[in-house]
Amino acid sequence: MAIEQLTPEEVRDWSVEQKDRWWLDKVYRGDMPQLTLRAALTGFILGGVLSATNLYIGAKTGWTLGVGLTSVILAFAAFRLMAQAGFRDLTILENNAAQSVATAAGYMTGPLISGMAAYMWIENTIIPWWQLLAFNVVLSVLGVLVAFPMKRRFINDEQLPFPEGRACGVVLDALYGDSTAGGGADGMAKARTLVAAAGIAGALEFLKGENLMGLLQKPFLAAGKAVWHVPHALDEWYHAAAAQGWLPTLRLAGVPLPQLGIVFLPFDIAMFGAGGLMGLKVAGNMLLGMLLNFVVIVPAMIAAGAILPKADGTFTRTHVVNTWSLWWGITLMVVASLVSLFAKPEIFLRAFAAFRRRDDTASGDARHDPLAAIELPIRWSIVGVPLVGALGAWMAQAWFGVPFLYGLAAVPLVAFLSIIAASSTGLTSITPTGSLSKIPQFTFGALDPKHPPTNLMTAVLCVEVVSNASNLLMDIKPGYMLGAKPRQQAVAHCIGIVAGALASTPLFNLLFLSDHRPGMSVQEVMAPEGGKFSFPSALQWKGVSELVSAVFGGGSQELLTPSIIASIAIAAVAGIVLETLRIRRAATFPLSPMSIGLGVILPPDSTVAMFLGAAFFALMHRRHGADPGSAGHRLWVGSHEPICAGLIAGAALVGIADILVKVFAG
Repeated sequence: MAIEQLTPEEVRDWSVEQKDRWWLDKVYRGDMPQLTLRAALTGFILGGVLSATNLYIGAKTGWTLGVGLTSVILAFAAFRLMAQAGFRDLTILENNAAQSVATAAGYMTGPLISGMAAYMWIENTIIPWWQLLAFNVVLSVLGVLVAFPMKRRFINDEQLPFPEGRACGVVLDALYGDSTAGGGADGMAKARTLVAAAGIAGALEFLKGENLMGLLQKPFLAAGKAVWHVPHALDEWYHAAAAQGWLPTLRLAGVPLPQLGIVFLPFDIAMFGAGGLMGLKVAGNMLLGMLLNFVVIVPAMIAAGAILPKADGTFTRTHVVNTWSLWWGITLMVVASLVSLFAKPEIFLRAFAAFRRRDDTASGDARHDPLAAIELPIRWSIVGVPLVGALGAWMAQAWFGVPFLYGLAAVPLVAFLSIIAASSTGLTSITPTGSLSKIPQFTFGALDPKHPPTNLMTAVLCVEVVSNASNLLMDIKPGYMLGAKPRQQAVAHCIGIVAGALASTPLFNLLFLSDHRPGMSVQEVMAPEGGKFSFPSALQWKGVSELVSAVFGGGSQELLTPSIIASIAIAAVAGIVLETLRIRRAATFPLSPMSIGLGVILPPDSTVAMFLGAAFFALMHRRHGADPGSAGHRLWVGSHEPICAGLIAGAALVGIADILVKVFAG
């Protein structure tokens, strides 16, 4: 059925009270079950699984993927199947509550793969699991308290689209619409496609898993015989033959390609699926950044003597990136992200207007507020934000050595940054946490340049709150469209916070820290040479922190060589020019400096795999997009996102299982 919505004229002319009364009369479904026990449990379980896949993908790419649509489809399919066995099906609002829980859980991995990992690398220490969990949960709850005052402004009043959240609302409406319209059948078809893709990806990942295949084969193998598994790249045979002298070794500037991590045919199903989701333009720019760095610039710098080998005379991708390429790559991304942020003055105008404007509804007084009985009371935020913020500042001081006053000063900064982020998310579905994280890093880094944890953990505090506040608003949008109770969505988000923390924190320790022993480098354990995970987001946070400390602490001469300084200057100018052109010619300009910079930091095999995935799905769209009635269109266009989500989930879960076998059975 059609979703009720206001006209642009009504959004512009009506008061907040008129809009709220319209919503109560036309949209609100007060008697329909919403946050029931089974909805909460469904979201809790799905959120735990999806947060595990996000942790895996994030450690490889630095990205966290939205899980809202995936959780909606899986919850719908699970209960539709159970309904055939006599169980009552989920209502549309129960499914929405379940996706709120699952989505909140999925985003809990962000700090683990970025700022907190960077802190452990710089300090060469491991944060105890309970501190990771507690700090993450407290900051996420603070995000909930920050979000709800903004909800009344951005969703109820301004009716911002929040495109990803709106997409969830439209999908839910289609799934639970009239069965004669094919809504239920279409949902089940997409669910079956997702599960099939996950099964295929999981099977292929199982054949690649050295530990899983070893567990399977060792009882039947003689001692010392190698375990067979599918190679991680289809061109491994060539490099193996070249190492034996049977074929010529491919080199750049005298360095064998495997030392630079260059792979032409990677066999990485999860990255293939991720590329399908991100699209050809982003993946193509990442490939351009990889080729520019590893095929053009790095060989030239090696030949010129600007990049020196390791002590053993060899080069590795990690060595090249950490000692040279990282600097121009992160400069390109930081400058481009800041240009993009400050090029949108309307976002800052919204932020200042939000501080100036006071609505009759701000007090939560039922005499003026028709939604007072179902909205989260504003007084909870007024009281809760200072209290929870002070608790977060105390944790930052007690556990990470951040001066308490600096941690406390980050709380009002959070409010301003959250309004900027929520405005961007509401208009574009893009939460600019990467750009916004640089503001506290540079601010507090200038105040305390000799102590890197200050700039790192105050930025973690700000970004985690900003991310959760924006993501909660994204979750609330489909609930608002479908008539859900806002208070129950806040509770659902908090349940998801706990689910994600409980799932991702122990898994983080098992996957990335189980091999650590006293005296070992934490960074080398988490992101070893030639390992599965490169933690590009943590690498960027660490690089910015070191740059801040070098610039404000007076150590830049020791850290930055003349060639690095020159590359930073060129990258800064390129970031300004390219991002300005991208903004002015959004529809036609092909280059994205953010994506180019990411291609510099990511391992080449991951970049190539994502490009292959993006190219494959772009080809399928081109071949089948013009024929909506064909089977090819239904599979490759209509089920594009479920296929990619299934590939990612299946490969990630089996990849996690392979590592756990090593931890517990190795």
